[in-house]
Amino acid sequence: MIKSLFFLLLALLLLSACVSKNTYQQKVNEADLLSRDVAELSSEREQLRQDKTELQDERSRLNARLVEVLQQNSKLQRDLLAAQANQERQEGNLSRHQQQLADMQQTNDQLLATIEELNQQLEKEKIAREARLAKVKNTYDQLVGALEDEIKRGEVTISNLEGKLSVNMLNKILFDSGKAEVKASGQKALRSLGDVLNNFPDKALRIEGHTDNVQISSRLIERYPSNWELSTARAANIVHYLQDQASVPGQRLAVCGYSEYQPVASNEEPDGRAQNRRTEIVLVPYQSGVGFKAE
Repeated sequence: MIKSLFFLLLALLLLSACVSKNTYQQKVNEADLLSRDVAELSSEREQLRQDKTELQDERSRLNARLVEVLQQNSKLQRDLLAAQANQERQEGNLSRHQQQLADMQQTNDQLLATIEELNQQLEKEKIAREARLAKVKNTYDQLVGALEDEIKRGEVTISNLEGKLSVNMLNKILFDSGKAEVKASGQKALRSLGDVLNNFPDKALRIEGHTDNVQISSRLIERYPSNWELSTARAANIVHYLQDQASVPGQRLAVCGYSEYQPVASNEEPDGRAQNRRTEIVLVPYQSGVGFKAE
């Protein structure tokens, strides 16, 4: 475009040969100015093209940076969401742990209260047990004092097993052989026993008759067909005596016959059979209006 403009001007100059030298010179000068303007415009155009290229490059770099920043921002947002979710989980876990700790504390408090209650109950039971043992010991001491002579002769033994008192009386002090009527010596011991037991209305008496394994003789078999009948008859007669002569209330008395089936010694020897022929008077708990209580 610049070259075309130059030739156009030259043609005009040739056509105007008649123009004065000054005019020509003026046109030449104008052409030079135009040429310089054209050159400057060309230079500016090139500079603009370079600037455009640089701007495009810079824009590309900025676009690339923007993409990178957007990607980083996206990653940061994801990390933030993950961190928030994790924080919520941790807060939830912390809340659950706190609730668990509160529940455990409540359970511990309940256990401590239960333990304290049990300790108080055990202390009460201990005091009550000590009182019962003291009472049993008092009963035992009175029985020993009342039956001292019979105990010394080996006719009576008194045992205190874990607070359970029983009076074991050999039949030789109570009955003649093959008989169920209480002898005078036995009546004295039973009267002494009744006097002591009347001081303890919370005790009932279970009268247990026992025999050895020797079978009933032919002269007695019609009256006592077996040792069952003999052991029971002897226990019943003791109950009658305690009720009628020692004033022990009938509701505090019970009869048991065990025949030969609960020996305390061997029936192979005379001494063993003598020990098995016995009457045991067991003191058991009793409550007025209720009767015999479970041991």
